Amino acid sequence: MSAKCHLCLLGLIFLSSLLTGSSGMNETHVFISSGETVRLPCNNALPDCKSTTWNYNKNSAAAELIRLGEKKTDIESHERLSLGSDCSLNIKNVTKEGYGLYTCRQYVNESVQGPDARVFLHVLHVSSSSSQTDISAGRSVTLSCQLYSYSFAGVSCDELIRSERIELFWVNQTGVNLTISDSGYQAPTSRLCIITLTTTLLNEDHNRERRCEVTHRNQVKTSASYTVKSSDMISWTAGSLFRVIVIIVEFAVFVAPTVILLQIVCAANKEKTLTTLEK
Repeated sequence: MSAKCHLCLLGLIFLSSLLTGSSGMNETHVFISSGETVRLPCNNALPDCKSTTWNYNKNSAAAELIRLGEKKTDIESHERLSLGSDCSLNIKNVTKEGYGLYTCRQYVNESVQGPDARVFLHVLHVSSSSSQTDISAGRSVTLSCQLYSYSFAGVSCDELIRSERIELFWVNQTGVNLTISDSGYQAPTSRLCIITLTTTLLNEDHNRERRCEVTHRNQVKTSASYTVKSSDMISWTAGSLFRVIVIIVEFAVFVAPTVILLQIVCAANKEKTLTTLEK
């Protein structure tokens, strides 16, 4: 076997150990949609959390978020962070840049206790190729659903998704996967970490939600949606409502005098009848 093949085999073994946790570390994968609040579990926590330290790593840049149970205040996201009673790390309003590797470590008398608990945070984010002001009925819009995941040891996002059996899907209003062109949709295209969907908009698409789901080992973990809001569609709706109001007003203006005239005629006839009977 060539040296190149040996290197490939060693690389696969190393990747497998990282993804399956055979390195002795406690590993968890957490999926969340951008803008939501997430809880990252600390599976090696000690009772009072005073020994707990949370570290964050993305693209080889490490940062300390929690040190011995106390939140660090010299980091940009400190206002969105909090430590749970079970030593979990809570993050409010997760951004797509918040993906990465979060590590929970226990220190007792300045010594590390037990293996690290590692949490891989994957963030799902949906965006549009056009701004809301450029969206109108009859135009084509492309929506992109991207999973932001931590890349380590030269492992790409696509390799991670393939190894962990992570998949992205666009689904319709009933939750059925969109895989072929149907009702104005073009077939979604995917590069594993990102999946796009192109559709031609109709007037009734205003305020309609498009949803992207992510599954991990065939289980749905989270979803992200995009709601189409078009000023052109809003104007069309407002114009239609205005026309209806005008028709109602015109009808009322026409009917009201007729009703009054009928009331006058009926009253006159009734008076005439009473006069005749009295005679």
